[in-house]
Amino acid sequence: MTDVLRTLYPEIEPFDSGMLDVGEGHRIYWERVGTRGAKPAVFLHGGPGGGISPKHRRLFDPSLYDVILFDQRGCGRSTPHAELEANTTWHLVADIERLREMAGLDKWLVFGGSWGSTLALAYAEQHPQSVSELVLRGIYTLTRAELAWYYQFGVSEMFPDKWERFVAPIPEAERGDLIAAYHKRLTGADRKARVEAARAWSLWEGETITLLPEPETSDKFGEDDFAIAFARIENHFFVNAGWLEEGQLLRDAHRLRDIPGVIVHGRYDMPCPVRFAWALHKAWPEAEFHLIEGAGHAYSEPGILDRLIRATDKFAGKAEPTVSVSR
Repeated sequence: MTDVLRTLYPEIEPFDSGMLDVGEGHRIYWERVGTRGAKPAVFLHGGPGGGISPKHRRLFDPSLYDVILFDQRGCGRSTPHAELEANTTWHLVADIERLREMAGLDKWLVFGGSWGSTLALAYAEQHPQSVSELVLRGIYTLTRAELAWYYQFGVSEMFPDKWERFVAPIPEAERGDLIAAYHKRLTGADRKARVEAARAWSLWEGETITLLPEPETSDKFGEDDFAIAFARIENHFFVNAGWLEEGQLLRDAHRLRDIPGVIVHGRYDMPCPVRFAWALHKAWPEAEFHLIEGAGHAYSEPGILDRLIRATDKFAGKAEPTVSVSR
C-alpha cells in the first residue's frame, strides 16, 4: 500500500458572494463555496495584497466544508484598489471577525499560507475562542531577520540574476534599505516610476516562490493591476513591520495550545526561511509539523499541496485514501 499525492478538488463556483463595508472607506469582497451549513472555514490569502483565486476554493472538500474566502483590504475585488490608509494587520484581524459574525458562526477553521500564515497567527492569538483549527503553510512571522533575508541579503545569493532585476529601479546610493527605497517609489506621484517599481517588486516574489520555474504561478505577478496592489500593500506592511512587536507571533504562540493545528513548510522555501517554521513548531508542539523535502514556498508544489489537502480532509473527519501499487 502506498499513499497517493492529494491534489486540488474540482473547480467550483461560489454559492454566495458580496461586498462587506468594513468602515474607513473600505469594502471587502467575499465569497462562499462548498455546502452551506457544513464545517466552517476561512481562507486567508498571501501577500499582503495577493488576493484570492478560483484555485484557492479547491483546497477543501466541497461536500464537507462551508468556506469563506475574501480579498483583503485594497486588493483583488475589494475597494478602493491599492489603498494603504486604514490598512494594517489589525484592521484585517478585525475584518476576519466581522466576516465570522456576518456568517453567524461561533468558530471556524482558519487556513493561511505565507502572509496568510502571519495573519492567521495574529488572528488566532487575539481570538483563540473563534478558531476551531489552524492549517498554516509557508510560515512567516514578519521579524526583521525575515525581511532582511528576502529584501536585503540572503535570497539575493541564490538568485543573482533575478536580484539584479529587483534592485535595478533603485539607485546604488539607496540600496542600503531596499524596502524604504521601494516605499518612496511605490507611494510617489510619478506613475511611471510607481508601475516600474511595482512590477520589479512583484516579479521578484513571483519568480522565487517555487523550487523550479513555474510560469503559470509567476506570470500574474507581472500584470500591472495586480503588481500595483500587491507591491504597494506588501511594501506598506513590511516597511511598518506589520504593526507587530518584534517576535510577537512566536512569543504569543502559547495562546494556540488548545487549538488543533497543522504546519506545512517547504525545505527550500526562499521567502520564508524554514528556521522560523521550526521555531513555531517548538513554540507550539501540539500542532502537527510537516517539513516537505524537495519543495519551495508555493502551495501548488506537489508535496505541500498534498499535506494541505490531507489537513483539511482530516479536520473534516475524512479518512486518508490509499491505493495498492503492483511492483
